[in-house]
Amino acid sequence: MRLECVEVSTQGWEAELEKNIHTLDDLKEYVELSPKEEKQLRKVIKRHPMNVSRYYLSLIDWNDPGDPIKKMAIPGVNELDIAGSYDTSGEHENTKMPGLQHKYAQTALILATNRCATYCRHCFRKRLVGLPNQEVIRRFEMATRYIRAHEEIDNVLITGGDPLILPTRVIERMLEMLTDIKHLNFIRFGSRVPVTFPERIVEDEEFLDMLKVYSLNDRRCYVVTQFNHPREITSQSIEAVDRLIGSGVPVNNQTVLLKGVNDDPETMAKLQSKLIGIGVNPYYIFQCRPVKRVKHHFQVPLYRGYEIIEGAKRKLNGHSKRFKYIMSHRTGKIEIVGILDDEIYFKYHQAKNPRNIGKFFKRKLNREAGWLDDL
Repeated sequence: MRLECVEVSTQGWEAELEKNIHTLDDLKEYVELSPKEEKQLRKVIKRHPMNVSRYYLSLIDWNDPGDPIKKMAIPGVNELDIAGSYDTSGEHENTKMPGLQHKYAQTALILATNRCATYCRHCFRKRLVGLPNQEVIRRFEMATRYIRAHEEIDNVLITGGDPLILPTRVIERMLEMLTDIKHLNFIRFGSRVPVTFPERIVEDEEFLDMLKVYSLNDRRCYVVTQFNHPREITSQSIEAVDRLIGSGVPVNNQTVLLKGVNDDPETMAKLQSKLIGIGVNPYYIFQCRPVKRVKHHFQVPLYRGYEIIEGAKRKLNGHSKRFKYIMSHRTGKIEIVGILDDEIYFKYHQAKNPRNIGKFFKRKLNREAGWLDDL
């Protein structure tokens, strides 16, 4: 990504990232693998690399074969199942130039990097994370030129990969260029860094000072993160959230409903309640997308998902259950509204076709269906 000539210096957190767990030899220091498992996992890692921060690895209980953190971070043999699609939300058809998507009128999405502090095994962008690709932004200047020319765009989502693992000076240059566009009201960063690598935030005062400059008055920066399990809320992640909020940056959360991780009302309710307690606003709970090497491993049927979400809401107060249960479909963000008799009801919360926004519709209920296209 070319941002003119930005000088960057190595930070302590960058050196820590170099110590991430990348190989099966690294992994075998923590868990025993049979020859068959090792052979299968080598196939998985060859296609979708493994990368886990030492901090996030420390959250795993290796004595629990069903540990939820382990399931999200450590490759599994179920990833050999290639049912599904690598582009479940129509990102390709909404790409205006490499690294820039414009699906919803008001929002421009920038893919700033293909790297993350930890590669989540449920990632819906498995097609590009950690892999050579042509989808990441090449010239940020071209993206800002497009945004400037489209005055209907009032916000930008910078995502990836995880943009917060980019050097602070690179992030600052992005904000500098976007802030100059008068019709933008706010800028969001989609990042799991507060969850999987809080050191990046806590240990970089330059980064926090920079956020204070660019998140002022009527033009805020937001961080949209992804806590999926109560055990991800630690003293370190709480400190990262505190430092962001203290820098003027509101933090919202988008949980993904994941089989074997948070697919019961008690766990989901506990997560949302604890998020409110640490100052993170529950925003969406996403239906897991039918991504290749993810679908059968992580996706819960819509019928069961609705039961889980409603069961969780019964345990929550009004402030902690403001989130929406959403399916990010190629046609838009679709809220799963309810089930009555043998029908399931939906509403377009956001839509590629503006005429569909707010539209209610229904489908005949199929208790095994995990996606709109299955109904």
